[in-house]
Amino acid sequence: MTTIKCKDKTFSNIQAILFDKNGTLEDSEVNLRYFAQKAARIMDAQIPGIGEPLLMAFGVNGDSLDAAGLMAVASRRETEIAAAAYIAETGRGWIESLKIARESLDEAEKYLSDSPSPLFTGSLEILQKLSQTELKLGILSAATTQEVNQFVKVHQLGEYLDLEMGVDGNIFKPDPALFIQACEKLGVEPKTTLMVGDSVGDMQMGLNAKAAGCIGITWIGKYDNVRGADVVINKLDEIEIF
Repeated sequence: MTTIKCKDKTFSNIQAILFDKNGTLEDSEVNLRYFAQKAARIMDAQIPGIGEPLLMAFGVNGDSLDAAGLMAVASRRETEIAAAAYIAETGRGWIESLKIARESLDEAEKYLSDSPSPLFTGSLEILQKLSQTELKLGILSAATTQEVNQFVKVHQLGEYLDLEMGVDGNIFKPDPALFIQACEKLGVEPKTTLMVGDSVGDMQMGLNAKAAGCIGITWIGKYDNVRGADVVINKLDEIEIF
């Protein structure tokens, strides 16, 4: 087992570390903001006037994306449901509203740039460093598993990871069942596994799953975004091995 230290916090007897993807390893703000804006325009073309409220719901304000907002932290299914709720407020039935939301989000995805979102500085290096130990490493994201797989493939991270897991069913962060499932797939116990993420949901999920600890990362210095973390870092290289 391995000892991990972040600032003045030490985690002993660690067997595995699970990382969130968006906002933790991947600097996805630009692509997520563009996706949200495109989706809102597509829905507004069908239902005039809904675009601005949707952007607010997505967490988009001009050229900025709320790192704690819907688009940044929610699963695809949760985003569909939230968008459908705004559509339903216009008097459309729920099934029709879900259909419009789903098809609009699918259409918006087609306009995303072929250029993937970049890794945050230090993401590759920390995965390389940790993979040289006996630790098991995994990604546990609110994105779909297919999106996680594509992210890993594009950035050639596969050799450093033991698990690539997203949200494909009806269990979403911060449900601790997700963390427990990931640990089961890795063959480790939650009490020997750390969660590294950039949202309150990541922290709550790890805490409720009785993880060994929760490391919150805030690249933008908003500590409320990782409320509940055992320790908060601003760069991934603050994760040290002892």
